[in-house]
Amino acid sequence: MVTTHNLGFPRIGARRELKFALESYWKGQSSRDALTALGATLRQRHWQQQSALDLVPVGDFSFYDQVLDTSFMLGNLPERARHFHGDTLDNVFRVARGRSAQGAEEHTACCAGIAAGEMTKWFDTNYHYIVPEFTADTTFRLDASRLLQQLAEARAQHVRAKPVIIGPVSYLWLGKAKDDTDRLALLERLLPVYAELLAQLAAQGVEWVQIDEPVLVTELDADWQQALGHAYRQLATDHIRVLLASYFGPLQDNLPLACRLPVAGLHVDAVNARDELPSLLKLLPSDKVLSLGVINGRNIWKADLAATLDWLEPVAAQLGERLWIAPSCSLLHVPVDLASEQKLDADIRSWLAFALQKLDELAVLATALNRGRTAVAAELAENAAAIAARRTSPRVTNPAVKAAVSCISPALGQRQSPYPVRIRKQSALLALPPYPTTTIGSFPQTAEIRQVRSRYKAGELSEAAYRTAIQAEIAHCIREQEALGLDVLVHGEAERNDMVEYFGEQLDGYAFSQFGWVQSYGSRCVKPPILFGDISRPKPMTVEWIRYAQSLTDKPMKGMLTGPVTILNWSFVRDDQPRSVSCQQLALAIREEVLDLERAGVRIIQIDEAALREGLPLRRSQWQAYLDWAVEAFRISANGVQDETQIHTHMCYSEFNDIIAAIAGMDADVITIETSRSDMELLDVFDDFKYPNEIGPGVYDIHSPNIPTREHIVQLMQKAAERIPAGRLWVNPDCGLKTRQWAEVIPALTQMVAAARTLRATV
Repeated sequence: MVTTHNLGFPRIGARRELKFALESYWKGQSSRDALTALGATLRQRHWQQQSALDLVPVGDFSFYDQVLDTSFMLGNLPERARHFHGDTLDNVFRVARGRSAQGAEEHTACCAGIAAGEMTKWFDTNYHYIVPEFTADTTFRLDASRLLQQLAEARAQHVRAKPVIIGPVSYLWLGKAKDDTDRLALLERLLPVYAELLAQLAAQGVEWVQIDEPVLVTELDADWQQALGHAYRQLATDHIRVLLASYFGPLQDNLPLACRLPVAGLHVDAVNARDELPSLLKLLPSDKVLSLGVINGRNIWKADLAATLDWLEPVAAQLGERLWIAPSCSLLHVPVDLASEQKLDADIRSWLAFALQKLDELAVLATALNRGRTAVAAELAENAAAIAARRTSPRVTNPAVKAAVSCISPALGQRQSPYPVRIRKQSALLALPPYPTTTIGSFPQTAEIRQVRSRYKAGELSEAAYRTAIQAEIAHCIREQEALGLDVLVHGEAERNDMVEYFGEQLDGYAFSQFGWVQSYGSRCVKPPILFGDISRPKPMTVEWIRYAQSLTDKPMKGMLTGPVTILNWSFVRDDQPRSVSCQQLALAIREEVLDLERAGVRIIQIDEAALREGLPLRRSQWQAYLDWAVEAFRISANGVQDETQIHTHMCYSEFNDIIAAIAGMDADVITIETSRSDMELLDVFDDFKYPNEIGPGVYDIHSPNIPTREHIVQLMQKAAERIPAGRLWVNPDCGLKTRQWAEVIPALTQMVAAARTLRATV
């Protein structure tokens, strides 16, 4: 009999219950007991929803981030957070966001602010994790109370539990040394803690534990490969069985190593690594379980169950009970339940599967393997009809769009003049001071703004009333920026629900869910639009709002757009054509919008590419092919303008140093990047790489409620000026301000503007 299991489940709740509970607690509007009770309720519900599985993941639930939870379990807290005593959960929030709860008397002791931990992308996903910090003095000490508590809860509910933990080598690989410490040198200190953890789990009667080592799908040098072998030889035990899990890609040169590791089972991503299966079956020892990730855990399209069975049935015949099947990775990256989507177009809805539906697909495959296809003939027929309907639907293909893509030439990506010529014209036109100040685009999305949008979408507010309300918000945003003394203004994006969804709603080829929320970090959730067909722009998307904003001020106004690569990477993307082709279609649509903004008199246009690096393949050998088409797509979207029009772009919460040449190749006149959480560490690359254009290193962390000081911002900019000429530096936050409150934004920007004035006095 084939065993079914899951690697992880979405933790936010089908209606974002965890998000709202977290934000209520942080504001001091609810108690810690209420928050932890909600967490217990969600865990119970999610285990029940997975009850048909043979093994259910336990320990995958987190109130903020699973990597940060691992740091706390291993006793690896940043020095700045070690002196706090009391509730561990509050300290988790301090490290994650700079502080815990606020505004309630009983939380006074936990309100002191510290620097938030650095945040970056989890491999090539849009999930952000809190980066572990290491120094030469780092020590580890086990505190498995969170995991053991969840295990006890699961046992009380008769859950067939499989604890899930991040492996020691991946944990070190995900972290960052704050001095010149070799991370691998810490492995000998770390392994005894993992051994103790496995012993504690074995003492609780746990039979199987899932240890995630996603680092296996990356290019590892000999030292890291040797570390994996050493680690699992040290952790080998007869008291508990280890399922070693990799995901997000093929193993390639790490495949022989993975098969040799002394573990009881190996999970591989068979969606992305099916071609490796013959080699895997030859190399895997005959006493090991093989878990195949046969359902895509990263996207929302239905699996072709018949095609999957065609290649899976021979494997099942060969392996028998040694075969396990699961989604390819944790279902953290997809929405919870398609059944809630009552307003989604019926045809498109029939093509989709969210987390619960993916588990249903897994059950159909398991039944077919265990009892034969006839046992699930109706389910297979229904699935086949949906796959065929999508494949032949005329809604997917637009001949005019395909013709436009076929006419793309290199000339579309070229500016009229090189940067030195452009910047002279732009400087004369804009007349900005040294260290010009601006923001990244969005301002607080207040409850009033969200209510206006919600009422308009529900038909409770007329278009005229909606327009008046949004214009009032824009006017308020302009007044506040002028009062602050910012040099380049933005309209605040009050009309936008999300930087990707807003554009998708106005492009042909997209569909939208009501409840398709996915966690991005902490309480931040996104609802990726569904890119199902060829993309085109029926009409201008932003021009009216930007033109109105510019009419309210004499200062330069930035037009705000999301770039084609970010729209692509932050969507659920069609899987029936290359991603590069979809990106070209998006680039042509954004190019039309850029040119319309320029014709409307907008002289600064920001095209955000926050997700450029996120789309990098996990193996460096494949980077260049991706960067070639991604950079080309940005240039197509941006470079049809006159020399006098200044193009900005923005990137955040990724490691940019290793792709800086590609970023320079985008040829944006100004780039703004996140650097505040890393204390300007991201600018180290400019010691060797002479970035040719202007740059705005983010000077304060907008994901923390902490207010920066003028002195701190000045110090950060002085660090930047050591690497980049002061005449090419801008002063700005590290990201948009939509998640903050005006009471936080005004004092923070006041300090930022004051810092810029201090810096100008030194020029």
